[in-house]
Amino acid sequence: MRPLTFGALAIAAALTAYVAPPVARAGGPAVLKVCTTGDYRPLTYRDPATGQYSGVDIDMAADLAAHLGRTAVFVPTTWSTLVADLTSHQRCDIAMGGITDTPERRRVVDVTRAYLAGGKTALVPAADAERLVTIEQINQPGVRVIENSGGTNERFARTHLPDAELTIWPDNTTIFDQLAAGGADVMVTDAIEAIYQSSLHPGLVAQHPADPFTSEVKAYLLPKGSPIAAATDAWLAGALHDGTYADSYQRWLHAPAPEPPG
Repeated sequence: MRPLTFGALAIAAALTAYVAPPVARAGGPAVLKVCTTGDYRPLTYRDPATGQYSGVDIDMAADLAAHLGRTAVFVPTTWSTLVADLTSHQRCDIAMGGITDTPERRRVVDVTRAYLAGGKTALVPAADAERLVTIEQINQPGVRVIENSGGTNERFARTHLPDAELTIWPDNTTIFDQLAAGGADVMVTDAIEAIYQSSLHPGLVAQHPADPFTSEVKAYLLPKGSPIAAATDAWLAGALHDGTYADSYQRWLHAPAPEPPG
């Protein structure tokens, strides 16, 4: 039998930690406060009529809370205030919901292992599917780009599409209706969101989602030095291994979950 490599030992240790979920100590926190934007389907969505949250990362948050012996309580946040809510305001124990792992975020928060790989791609009306494919084609005067405020989508547009006409839309749940109604020509967003929204809006096309403009990964964020950081990472290793994450992904996207990032 070949000896285990360091990487294999690390994974085995994480999975061992996962097998025996910690139970909340008497007098310890009864809830897990989860910051989430609720505007990034299919990962996190807040129904405006009922206030109920749903999505892949909402399922995962509930599973993590159970693993910690707590109950998940969802705390509304925005892409602009996400990190501040997690750090200075101490409103949350963790942030979940399609959050891109970036160097800027790593400087101020702790980041779990990645659970989903992807990148930015274009979502366009079907009539423009052949005209707006590349960054060069989109980055032209007269091309109307629309992005949600405060996140990596806006940053991408400001960095890579300076010659296009940029509109910042305040609501990431209605932005796709605006695009479908002809209020803009293109939105650059994460491939998973582009795929999902094109399924909800048949008039929109996700451009080359398997070959996005960028390479990014999604992770969960915790305050620096969080007491649940190690337990959260161990739980996530187990959830990616035992089908917990794959089952939720299949439920919401009706497709097999991709292999987690290496």
